[in-house]
Amino acid sequence: MSNRPISPTALNALVKRALQASGANVTAAEAMAGAVVAAEMDGIPSHGVAYAPIYCEHVQCGKVNGDAKPQVQAQRAGTLSVDADCGFAHPAINAGLPSLVAAAQKNGIAAMTITRSYNCGVLGHHTERLAAAGLIGLGFTNAPASIAPVGAKKPVIGTNPFSLAVPDTRDSTAAILIDQSASVVAKSEVTAHKRRGETLPPGWALDADGNPTTDPDAALAGTMMPAGGSKGFNTGLMTELFAAVLAGAHLGIEASPFSGTAGGPPETGQCFIALDPGAFGHNDYAGGLSRLISAIQQEPEVRLPGARRLNNRLRHEKDGLLVDENLLARVEAIAAAV
Repeated sequence: MSNRPISPTALNALVKRALQASGANVTAAEAMAGAVVAAEMDGIPSHGVAYAPIYCEHVQCGKVNGDAKPQVQAQRAGTLSVDADCGFAHPAINAGLPSLVAAAQKNGIAAMTITRSYNCGVLGHHTERLAAAGLIGLGFTNAPASIAPVGAKKPVIGTNPFSLAVPDTRDSTAAILIDQSASVVAKSEVTAHKRRGETLPPGWALDADGNPTTDPDAALAGTMMPAGGSKGFNTGLMTELFAAVLAGAHLGIEASPFSGTAGGPPETGQCFIALDPGAFGHNDYAGGLSRLISAIQQEPEVRLPGARRLNNRLRHEKDGLLVDENLLARVEAIAAAV
């Protein structure tokens, strides 16, 4: 595997052209190109350029409505819902986020659900935007079923990430950014290992018979291992309740796969909750957060959740990106087919 240097600006323009060539409207193409670049900048290549050909394919085959027009509807003073129109999740989130921020700032807390949606990429990128607005951001997104209850063989929930972004009172950043799936590892990492012809580390997945496997194909036909056993499954179940049941989206067992062309739109969902830390009386939020962070960082080798992403982002802003040559060639071929 060889890598090619490319600037974030050039990569953004390339992915945008490829998506538009595939049938995505300008709004969707801009949102998804930004998501691909952001993942690469943060050192999360499994959600970066590797996904660009998939996004294009899913617009072409109709799994994603490339011309979707998200509809935002206020339900109550502190709640709103977004219908993603079977399009990409990112434009739907973008459409509703300003109203979510305004409602949280006015009421102290607000929530937004998104239905008839799709894979929202790196969930932490969305909650981080809430932290940038000075809000504590909590996010949930469900996925096609790939995790079985402990002791079972049939998947019931997806890898179902959740994310928590905690605002830093000194600037518009996230002091702490938690972003993790209910599985030991994201399913996209299994797909990445398959693409590279690599075996999986032990403990990632089970085959269709419920036996441990290091074969990516057997893992994709079986189930992902929940992180922490039943505790991980319960975390994914919590996410399913917020992102699917509350949002009125497809359950994981009802959603079509995020990979391949079969099944039509997955119609999964998301849920975001935003809280103003200053809306709960005379609590010393800044002081308490500072003391907590100091306690975590007492040992020199300990990193706060989200610190690695930020370091990668700063490094790539300075040095540019190195992206898999074959993946770039695939995206370029799609972009040229106008």
